[in-house]
Amino acid sequence: MRQLSKLESIIYLLGGMTMVAGAGLYAFFIAQSIACWVMLVGALTFVLMQSRQRYDGSSLAIRRLRKIMTIAGLGFIIAGFFMVEDSYMFLRPVFSNTAEGYTTYVNIFHHNWVILLLISAILEMYTSHRISYELKKELNEASN
Repeated sequence: MRQLSKLESIIYLLGGMTMVAGAGLYAFFIAQSIACWVMLVGALTFVLMQSRQRYDGSSLAIRRLRKIMTIAGLGFIIAGFFMVEDSYMFLRPVFSNTAEGYTTYVNIFHHNWVILLLISAILEMYTSHRISYELKKELNEASN
């Protein structure tokens, strides 16, 4: 795996921390109009830095795990967009022409960022642990 530079590692860490802080503030109803943007910016920063960690090896397992990690990153970003939509309701006028349209809007956007965030976090934890294990295994096989 390509290691991040010191600056990239700091940005990666700050992105993760701001994503968690934004989600936590939003979940506890603290400055939700700002917290949703903090979460979105943190998610974008985290995913951007994570995408800079490339794998140049030949292990199919690690390549598959990296693809799953990319899906988790997209889930973080979409969760951030859903959080912003939940707070500002930019798309509500598009859906609220009828009662059925409003119901569809609520079913799609209302608090569903939580589900996306949870699924993405589980995928992220799984893939990061598995990639670490696979890299150690690959290193041991190369040294033997």
